[in-house]
Amino acid sequence: MAIDSTEVITVLISILCGSLLGIEREYHNKSAGFRTMILICLGSTLFTMVSQKMGGSGSDDRVAANIITGIGFIGAGVIFKNNFSVTGLTTASVIWISAAVGMMIGIKEYQIGMLITVFVLVILSLFVYVETIIDIINHKRLFTLVFHDTDISNLEMVEKMIVSKKLKSRRKQVSKRDARLIVTLEVYGNKKRIKRINEVLLSIREIIQF
Repeated sequence: MAIDSTEVITVLISILCGSLLGIEREYHNKSAGFRTMILICLGSTLFTMVSQKMGGSGSDDRVAANIITGIGFIGAGVIFKNNFSVTGLTTASVIWISAAVGMMIGIKEYQIGMLITVFVLVILSLFVYVETIIDIINHKRLFTLVFHDTDISNLEMVEKMIVSKKLKSRRKQVSKRDARLIVTLEVYGNKKRIKRINEVLLSIREIIQF
């Protein structure tokens, strides 16, 4: 069977778009990096091309739906959750959009596929500065405080101190262990003011560890 030059071009464009997305993820040392993004984009393209060759009523839709399902499993593998935070959501989203780009290229919509790739790179590269500005204005940080006893008034004293610094706090977890009060506080507000709280916490005798 002769090789169709159009299909070769489709595969090369898919590799190019996957490479661009992968370079950005690899640069930021993410779990799904350069090779992974290429393979995801290329795999989606190939499955889309195969679905077109298979023919039959509704076959394209079925293959597309299965691609989306499969990508969902891969994306879930890069999402990690600990007690109070979730990481990997952006990488999972890039995996998802990489598959969408591959499918778009697979149906020969090269311009839209490459344009979406550029848009994604702009969002990932430039919008991080917007996030930085927002983070300075409304920064969040978790503090785990260990008090020398279980007196709740000590916690209330810390909360009042936080308010006096023009910050806000929220109790995330309160527990007692070995006759000591252990509290996890989420403090949010101006980033510089939150950094100064470390110095204040060091001076509070009732806190033995934070």
